[in-house]
Amino acid sequence: MTNNPKGYVSFVLHAHLPFVHHPESTNYLEEEWLFEAISETYIPLLTNFKKLEEEKVDFRITMSLTPPLLSMLDNKLLQERYINYLNKHIELCKKEVVRTKYDERINKLSKYYLERYSSDLHIFRDVYNCNIIQGFKHFQDIGVLEIITCGATHGYFPILYVNEKTVRAQIAVGVQTYEKYFGRKPRGIWLPECGYVPEADKYLREFGIEYIITETHGILYANPTPVYGTFAPIISPDGVVAFGRDLEASKQVWSSICGYPGDYNYREFYRDIGYEADYDYIKPYITYDGVRVNTGIKYNRITGNTENKDVYNIRWAMDSAEKQAGHFFDSRQAQINNLANYMQTPPIILCPYDAELFGHWWYEGPYWLYILFKKIYYDKSDFKLITPGEFIDKYPDIQMCTPCRSSWGANGYSEVWLNELNDYAIRHLHICGDRMVELANTYKNETDKTKIKALNQCARELLLAQSSDWNFIITSGTMVDYAKKRTKDHVGRFTKLYNQIKEDKIDKTFLNDICEKDPIFPEIDYKIYV
Repeated sequence: MTNNPKGYVSFVLHAHLPFVHHPESTNYLEEEWLFEAISETYIPLLTNFKKLEEEKVDFRITMSLTPPLLSMLDNKLLQERYINYLNKHIELCKKEVVRTKYDERINKLSKYYLERYSSDLHIFRDVYNCNIIQGFKHFQDIGVLEIITCGATHGYFPILYVNEKTVRAQIAVGVQTYEKYFGRKPRGIWLPECGYVPEADKYLREFGIEYIITETHGILYANPTPVYGTFAPIISPDGVVAFGRDLEASKQVWSSICGYPGDYNYREFYRDIGYEADYDYIKPYITYDGVRVNTGIKYNRITGNTENKDVYNIRWAMDSAEKQAGHFFDSRQAQINNLANYMQTPPIILCPYDAELFGHWWYEGPYWLYILFKKIYYDKSDFKLITPGEFIDKYPDIQMCTPCRSSWGANGYSEVWLNELNDYAIRHLHICGDRMVELANTYKNETDKTKIKALNQCARELLLAQSSDWNFIITSGTMVDYAKKRTKDHVGRFTKLYNQIKEDKIDKTFLNDICEKDPIFPEIDYKIYV
């Protein structure tokens, strides 16, 4: 621990999932994205934060909890379905304890999973009363976690800014949702997909946002060129501070080839009893139509580039995580000692990652963070953990530059969200955006309650259609049919309502139906598009 650090390390975890809510059916596998993330990422992070708090370890971390994620975590139906999901897993784990009794190593793991899912149920239901947002809020309130916001539905600004009112609405609703859950204004925003356009800055400032997280080249190619590269923030002419991702620290963590998650002792993500157990045995625990899927019960370690995977050993995995926490610590120490020789203010190493990397993809990730944070606190180090907000308060003298248009998608710009596979959807988003602004201006003094309800629902459908996740999924080739369906559904619902409002013939049954299916942002006011 050091009182006068030579530099700082800032961890920023981006916790986001698209809004998936289907009261009409229990057959949507996509709802399990949320349940997996709660069990494998959010509860493990909260559990490790709690351990650090109990051990009186002073740490700092930043997390974006996006508006769609907050809306789902606060949704009663999804809370009930998560409990059902856990009960089903506990039932399967009990069967596994019996099925594997003749193999000591696997049996030990089956008991571990039974304990783990039972613990999730206890933590979720009894500790957090089914609402883990309170858990994150507690750590923000005691000053160790800085929570930042995101665009309302993760709409990708470099495409949406064709109609700037739609970008303004994404920011406005993102800030409002944050305030609703955390009782204060957010200082920072994780730009959806780190997609930066200078045109958004004035709206970020309008809603009180002080800083953004950008991709490396958003800083390196800024104008003029920043003196200290990504090792110091820059401030745009509109007054928004930008922090850029550090390449070296990022690669050590997220690269599956040379990064920590590829360690042979770690749990193998791609081997799961959902695919490997006897079909009749596993059938009640996979999809309703019998398609094999992940169950989260995985008995193998990575082992190496081989089909013959060895059995996962928790102790070996923890040993690897401890060694790699030491390696990361030493690497940052060397990096900061070197940089400090050339800089007037202490350097900041920004380490932004998808939160789901920790726990879901890299099962041992939350434990690695826990060990690393203890190490930084107890060992003699030349650096400290810090949040971007604290860094701005400490070192307000920041170079003015305009960040470069950029994203953290493949190749650094917009091709992941705009290419020949998904470009057909974009024109619909632009037309709906223009129509929403038209509606807001035409009916800005509306008093009819049904019409106001329809106008607000139009705003929700537009925001849901704008989610960057759908075009990303189409490009990446996973769950493509679902992503196309979601775009089509929201554009279709918006267009039908738009026509009904214009013709003064609102179908109340249709309106009530889609209000129940898409209940995101209950406090929304369509006039944000005026």
